[in-house]
Amino acid sequence: MFIVAGALFLILLTAFSFYLFDLVKKIKDEGGGAQSLVSGGFDEKNFETSLGNKDNYWLGTADAKVTIVEFSDFACPFCKNSYPKIRALGIKYKNNVKIIFRDYPLKENSLDLAMAGRCAGEQGFFWPMHDKLFQNQGIYQKDGLIELANQIGADTKRFSGCMESKKYLAMIRKDFSDGELLEISGTPAWFVNGYKIEGDVPMGTWEEIINKFLK
Repeated sequence: MFIVAGALFLILLTAFSFYLFDLVKKIKDEGGGAQSLVSGGFDEKNFETSLGNKDNYWLGTADAKVTIVEFSDFACPFCKNSYPKIRALGIKYKNNVKIIFRDYPLKENSLDLAMAGRCAGEQGFFWPMHDKLFQNQGIYQKDGLIELANQIGADTKRFSGCMESKKYLAMIRKDFSDGELLEISGTPAWFVNGYKIEGDVPMGTWEEIINKFLK
């Protein structure tokens, strides 16, 4: 069983590597142009406006050359693996990259986690809570989420009230419905200047893709 599982893992890893290689080649062949792969009624001439809006939190520079739109789930282990790389990219390319976060809750407790991120965000603590939720993946009970909010310095009474009222349910549902229109099959899913990528992308590949657009 271990041999079969190992072989399947290697096959999937090889297929994913070929997919990323082909994506980088497309970008290179088109000279870094943003040929949009976005469909489903979105504005292909301005995919950032279509995929991210004022209700989504973002990092980087507003008029960046490279915009990465992430659809993520705080309960997803692959998203947990991806988040430190995305945070590192935000620091390294802060003057050239804009990273927009969107919720795509797929698992049983994911909706409460997405709500926790937004309820912390209304107090200015979205990104600290974003990191805490991934670092403490598996915490989803109300008391545990309130403790995480306390650790980042949020007003826990206000946070708790926000959670109970489900204040941001409509915004989370909007993110999810947009993800469905874009035919996202799982998380994390990314749109990089219009190019769709799904899965936990290696750091070196991220750097190669971004550098192609910056040339």
